[in-house]
Amino acid sequence: MSNHDTNSRKLSAKDLVTIGVFSALYVVLTIVGGIIFGTNPILTFWMPLGCAILSGPVFLLMSLKVPKPGAITICGIIMGIIMLVTGMYWGIALAFVILGFAADLVASIGKYKNSKITSISYIIISLSTITSYALFFLNQSAWLKYMKKQGTDPAYYETMIANAKGWYLPAIIIGTIICASISALVGRKLLKKQFKKAGIV
Repeated sequence: MSNHDTNSRKLSAKDLVTIGVFSALYVVLTIVGGIIFGTNPILTFWMPLGCAILSGPVFLLMSLKVPKPGAITICGIIMGIIMLVTGMYWGIALAFVILGFAADLVASIGKYKNSKITSISYIIISLSTITSYALFFLNQSAWLKYMKKQGTDPAYYETMIANAKGWYLPAIIIGTIICASISALVGRKLLKKQFKKAGIV
């Protein structure tokens, strides 16, 4: 491999700026999509679905603009930091970092030039927001302890507990996958010309 090929795989300063810009858009769309559900203790269980439904096109466009190893990982780290700073459950922040790295590895299978594989990558990173709800259903006492420590209004988590159903967790996971798939599909349709121009499947 030539030095030119090696350097082309490294993230440049311009790439980092591009990743930062698209990550910011990703954050905004994720928050906008999820806030409608997250502020309501009854609807909050469906927040991961809302978070996944809008960001697909931005994620795919970022991958198109910076088709290099590390871009998606950095996006996941930025998302994790924002989640942590905004007071979200720390597990969501950690999940964005871990699943961001996993999503990067998956996208690399198609050398960042296969829109279908990149779509799978988006689905993977979208599962990050499920973490808090997984804790709620799998270890409610630990979840409750965390909520109290955060100073959450008792009326909020008591309403959640009262309205939770046993089938919610699998429904949240499946629903998030479906919404992320739809979002990625819309992204592929919107960016079809750009993908063809760049020689991406």
